Amino acid sequence: MIVVTGGAGFIGANIVKALNARGETDVLVVDNLERGDKFRNLTDCEIADYRDKRDFLTELMAGQYDGRIRAIFHEGACSDTMNHDGLYMMRNNYDYTKTLFAFCQQQSAQLLYASSASVYGAGRVFEERRELEAPLNVYGYSKFLFDQYIRRTPTRGQVVGFRYFNVYGPREQHKGRMASVAFHFFNQYRETGQVRLFEGCDGYANGEQRRDFVSIEDVVKINLHFFDHPEQSGIFNVGTGRAQSFNDVATATVNALRAHEGRPPLSTAALQKEGVISYVPFPAALAGKYQSFTQADISGLRGAGYTAPLYTVEEGVSRYVACLAKQS
Repeated sequence: MIVVTGGAGFIGANIVKALNARGETDVLVVDNLERGDKFRNLTDCEIADYRDKRDFLTELMAGQYDGRIRAIFHEGACSDTMNHDGLYMMRNNYDYTKTLFAFCQQQSAQLLYASSASVYGAGRVFEERRELEAPLNVYGYSKFLFDQYIRRTPTRGQVVGFRYFNVYGPREQHKGRMASVAFHFFNQYRETGQVRLFEGCDGYANGEQRRDFVSIEDVVKINLHFFDHPEQSGIFNVGTGRAQSFNDVATATVNALRAHEGRPPLSTAALQKEGVISYVPFPAALAGKYQSFTQADISGLRGAGYTAPLYTVEEGVSRYVACLAKQS
């Protein structure tokens, strides 16, 4: 059996679908469906069973899964960077993950878990090194602390942490304001003919803050690469190694929709001039807690043998918009 925690969520459901494509259907999805709309992510997936995250943990500790689990893809977590409830965040993200780690060590099962690029905070260098890590919020700290736990704990068998950068793609519609900017830009343009970006901050011009935007298609491929290579362990950045602006994402989204409508692409400057791309004041609530620049150093990922090319914003967003347009 393969377990996917957060399996009804964005990354988890895409992993389940990819496992199905390989013929893997003995998949146990663990999640929390108090927000029931996430079930839609699984309607085209084949799974063996579903367990609530609390019930699963109780059953796991009671020995009900001993000898039954090959691997755990641990994608379940509270990823809301604006949630400041540290007690909940640490129990849900840190303590839960430690329990799964202990089980996998005892059972010799593979553990592939979600970390986050938020561990780097406001830094400008994104290498998997302790001295470069300084999270800005309790979500980032919960991810950072488990990475630290793994670093200082002797392990046997595979333990892999993935520091996801800005992931976008299908099956994220349930995330609301935490969905990717590509998703929000798509919906804004469809509804109003415009997309709205933040004004400049931290020395960046309007919409020129830069992130490493990575397609869910690449994220899933990387997960499965390590699943196929259980001899590989470590903590790895999962991004493209390229920083692209929010203006780039907006332009790629609008032009993909224009292509869908049979219209030619326009430059960012032209879209700004026509008022298609506009800007709103930078939120005061994000001051000092916002990463204006991220760019994954993926030399560790490449050194671990992952050699496949990674989609640019223009390539990946175009593919994503095609999926969204087909669904709407």
